[in-house]
Amino acid sequence: MKTSKRVILGALVSSIMTLSTTENVSAQASATGVKNVVLVHGTWADGSSWSKVIPLLEAKGLNVIAVQNPLTSLADDVAATKRAIELMNGPVLLVGHSWGGMVITEAGNHDKVTGLVYIAAAAPDEGQSFLELVQTAASTPGNDQIRPDAYGFVSLSPKGINEDFAQDLPESERKLMVATQGPQAFTALKEKITKAAWKSKPSWYVVAANDRMINPDLERTLARKLKASTLELKSSHVAMLAQPEKVAAFILEAAKKVKSM
Repeated sequence: MKTSKRVILGALVSSIMTLSTTENVSAQASATGVKNVVLVHGTWADGSSWSKVIPLLEAKGLNVIAVQNPLTSLADDVAATKRAIELMNGPVLLVGHSWGGMVITEAGNHDKVTGLVYIAAAAPDEGQSFLELVQTAASTPGNDQIRPDAYGFVSLSPKGINEDFAQDLPESERKLMVATQGPQAFTALKEKITKAAWKSKPSWYVVAANDRMINPDLERTLARKLKASTLELKSSHVAMLAQPEKVAAFILEAAKKVKSM
């Protein structure tokens, strides 16, 4: 009986040690990398602007939500993004394109957000608006194609989309953009950031070298200011549609490297 008890006790100790080791390995494996990605679109767009990137991320096992910004105010877009973040189970990598960079800079302060990826995006400082930020660099051709309406919203002319916004996309895609673009409230462009998430969370940045909407030199300056891991692509403003494979690979790299909570 004594021998039998010793055998049972030994097996129990061995099982506990094995379980402890397994838990330690699991904890180490979860110390880096996230599985949840929230994508935030910019002006004159909607969530479908990520249509080429989403399947590439999902094919690698990531959970993806593309926010549908109302584009009525910075606060409204931040609220929409926070709702998407809270739908995710676990830590989130937040990705923003263009105006979406404003949104993730504010919404990125959410406790679930562990990293930020800017795609040809605004990355303002605290107390800075989108208009104030872009005016720190030379104006781009696309700015001349912005058209206000009688209701306080701005749209981009067909010429602007074809020549300045998405000049490297096929004609069929550009025509679709003209028809489906999301106008933005002009007052939103004057709203200021209250707390810049990039000051406390790691950042990645894609510079679009052929951007005719946001000055590429400003993008490079922002990437340096954020101390961001940077990828420069010979792309129009909509890099995620012009070069989706490279943009998706960059997001995947960030998702693997960012520290989980």
